[in-house]
Amino acid sequence: MGVRRSVGLCALICIIVFLLSIRDARCFYLPGVAPQDFEKGDPLYVKVNKLTSIKTQLPYSYYSLPYCRPQNIVDSRENLGEVLRGDRIENSVYMFKMREVQMCNIACHLTLDAKTAKEFKEKIEDEYRINMILDNLPLVVPIQRPSQESPPVYQLGFHVGLKGKYAGAKDEKFFIHNHLTFTVKYHRDMQSDLARIVGFEVKPFSIKHEYEGQWNKKTRLTTCDPHAKRMVSNSNTPQEVEEKQEIIFTYDVDFQESDVKWASRWDTYLLMSDDQIHWFSIVNSLMIVLFLSGMLAMIMLRTLYRDISKYNELETQEEAQEETGWKLVHADVFRPPNNSDLLCVYAGTGVQFFGMMLVTMIFAILGFLSPSNRGGLMTAMLLLWVLMGLFAGYASARLYKMFKGTEWKKIALRTSFMFPATVFAIFFILNALIWEQKSSGAVPFGTMFALVFLWFGISVPLVFVGSYVGFKKPAIEDPVKTNKIPRQIPEQAWYMNPIFSILIGGILPFGAVFIELFFILTSIWLNQFYYIFGFLFIVFIILIITCAEITVVLCYFQLCSEDYLWWWRSYLTAGSSALYLFLYATFYFFTRLEITKLVSGILYFGYMLIVSYAFFVLTGTIGFYACFWFTRLIYSSVKID
Repeated sequence: MGVRRSVGLCALICIIVFLLSIRDARCFYLPGVAPQDFEKGDPLYVKVNKLTSIKTQLPYSYYSLPYCRPQNIVDSRENLGEVLRGDRIENSVYMFKMREVQMCNIACHLTLDAKTAKEFKEKIEDEYRINMILDNLPLVVPIQRPSQESPPVYQLGFHVGLKGKYAGAKDEKFFIHNHLTFTVKYHRDMQSDLARIVGFEVKPFSIKHEYEGQWNKKTRLTTCDPHAKRMVSNSNTPQEVEEKQEIIFTYDVDFQESDVKWASRWDTYLLMSDDQIHWFSIVNSLMIVLFLSGMLAMIMLRTLYRDISKYNELETQEEAQEETGWKLVHADVFRPPNNSDLLCVYAGTGVQFFGMMLVTMIFAILGFLSPSNRGGLMTAMLLLWVLMGLFAGYASARLYKMFKGTEWKKIALRTSFMFPATVFAIFFILNALIWEQKSSGAVPFGTMFALVFLWFGISVPLVFVGSYVGFKKPAIEDPVKTNKIPRQIPEQAWYMNPIFSILIGGILPFGAVFIELFFILTSIWLNQFYYIFGFLFIVFIILIITCAEITVVLCYFQLCSEDYLWWWRSYLTAGSSALYLFLYATFYFFTRLEITKLVSGILYFGYMLIVSYAFFVLTGTIGFYACFWFTRLIYSSVKID
């Protein structure tokens, strides 16, 4: 109770400090949540974001290509998550006026040299898309489905260009999208006549613009002239990308009134056409849980109801012998394992990870991490990870003291460094590779310093505070006494081999989540929205139950065969699901992705290695604590002579 009070008091102090820090503000909004009203003729400023490609996974700044530039390029303020995602949001030459249609606006005029032509060709070859933002809405390209009645699918951003052949030609040419037809959808308030933006779409075209005379600022195009009612509606005469080619960038703006209200404007972006698959995933996972729950109930009834109470005289000798198997190791079952310090560290880190995941999902379900707040999810996860260091230190110190450990500072230090240092080392190597490619995805030095500060300045002290509090608590008492001399473990059947049972144990937890995992990987690597946290939370709960139950079932079988080395095996049994996750990620790489560059492949497997390692720590900890509770329960309920 003392720890809960101290943690609650700490949280209350943090909230008071935060409220005092904003005392000068009358009110505040969550980022991206406050609506903005526009009158007719109000200026609308389009911002540009990174160039993205699902073939390379390396983002680049918009102005890394020689596109039309404003006089001064201004970076928008970014949060930590945006920087880590590689977002680079900047102003652009595209400026509209609310509800005023514009045709054939000339953005700029450009003559390609050998270098710029090569840059454009490389980006077209790698299928890069341009991302823009208007009123916090991302630019999308509507793609009509085969059935006309279905709503269109929205593709984030438009391609830099395309490859194609002229009729009768053999050689492939590169063509650039140099004319953009924007459609801004708005919802108008009938009383005030104010409007709010609810959609931002584009149709890109490639057209070789023509004009008469010498080029100057007042030149009128013959291929796109609103006075002559010549509009761009196709790419029949495309603009080729070659050295010394003249490219004129133009755009149209149309405004459409929409019935969609501002509060629902993200619904079309997040429209989920395959929700039946998610329900199938959940039903499939629930069947696994029911199967395991049935086995667990049977074990509990046999051990606690039959065995712990007096044996019936009608029981056969063979049954009685089977029931007493796990009781024979009562004097060794709580013997500290080999590398007990390492187990304490991993258990503490798992508690930290579990707390971060749980709180993040609750925030996401409540709508705090909406997609309008770019980078919000990653920022929240980082900050929660740092704050959960308190619980990591507490959990590891409690276990450490139970194992008769005395140096709590040593265990606190290892807990605060083991997992973060491993991840940071992999991340640093991957970042160096991205930096070498001159990608905007490379984390700048300032952000790297901020991450190190979060780790050393906040996380490490919190781990030490948690460890101090945990170590001050009385040691957890074992329900039975442990002999000084270890009991010899009899020879085990082939199916009770540690490696075999560990690998078998990971299949069911992975099976409970792998369908949802497909959608998560698709959203990360194929640049799509993932906003079905309700489904994800249900799957997360199922994962917890599955990890706990499969570990308890296998732990019971292990104890029945008089093998009392359950500590590490319980952790590895549930944790082995991370191996299947990494194998599935490898399968996904070769079947779903079109990555060809070596650097991009290294990035993919590097990041998936970090994800798998985190999954190992999370699931392993769930399995370990479930088994820890189970063994204490059954051995505290039986009388030992």
